[in-house]
Amino acid sequence: MDFGIATSVTDEGIRPHVLGAALEEKGFDSLYLPEHSHIPVSRESPYPGGELPRGALRNLDPFVALAAAATVTSKLRLGTAVALMIQRDLFYTAKEISSLDLLSGGRVVFGVGAGWNIEEMRNHGVDPRTRGALLTEQLQALKEIWTKDEAEFHGKHVDFDPVYSWPKPVRKPHPPIYVAGQGPAGLKRLAEHADGWLPHSVTPPEELRRVRSWLADQGREDVRISVFGAPADLDLLRGLADAGVDEVSLILPTLPEAETLERLDKLVQVVEPLRA
Repeated sequence: MDFGIATSVTDEGIRPHVLGAALEEKGFDSLYLPEHSHIPVSRESPYPGGELPRGALRNLDPFVALAAAATVTSKLRLGTAVALMIQRDLFYTAKEISSLDLLSGGRVVFGVGAGWNIEEMRNHGVDPRTRGALLTEQLQALKEIWTKDEAEFHGKHVDFDPVYSWPKPVRKPHPPIYVAGQGPAGLKRLAEHADGWLPHSVTPPEELRRVRSWLADQGREDVRISVFGAPADLDLLRGLADAGVDEVSLILPTLPEAETLERLDKLVQVVEPLRA
């Protein structure tokens, strides 16, 4: 089982290039960053984890931060957990990800979700009622742009005639797409359009096994399971390993540089027995 770090890189904490270098030096496999373009001051949407974390208010653009981490690393996988694709321009996102994949030597993992903040979506002109269908078509269109010299797509929510778009990603056929979501629609999107699943760490091991078995029934034994935002609990991590999880990203609070490096040393001690 691989181990990564899930954190918010903000203007108040460790810089992404320092964090990236430290993670690779300490043997971590991946770095996952979240995304919010903004947080509306007045909103009714509850944060799924309880109180809205400060990092959600101040996080850097994930692809800019991951590019900074890419410049000082050579093996660390660079992921989003999750990017809010429904709030993004399709063509700029395709170019942004393929550019990062090129510059990092094929290390991008594109983790996406439909999002929870209804007011944020509406500020982007997104109808929350159709966000799942929009996301599915966007993922299909991204694959066309990344893999075809003359790409086109004609759907209900995404529609364009043939276009040119370079650079193409280094990773073939394209950077792996991981999707969050555990409802029927999210799992259907996973089986039909994704390369990996991003369940939260509170997902019971029996549910992880059930989805793994269900994916196999769909002919998708190749889907990786990357559990997101796990606490440093050795019993929990052992249970995830027993459930056949491929990767776990440990939650790392947003802290200044010195405190972050100390916290990483403690996390290394927790996961070391599972690496043996």
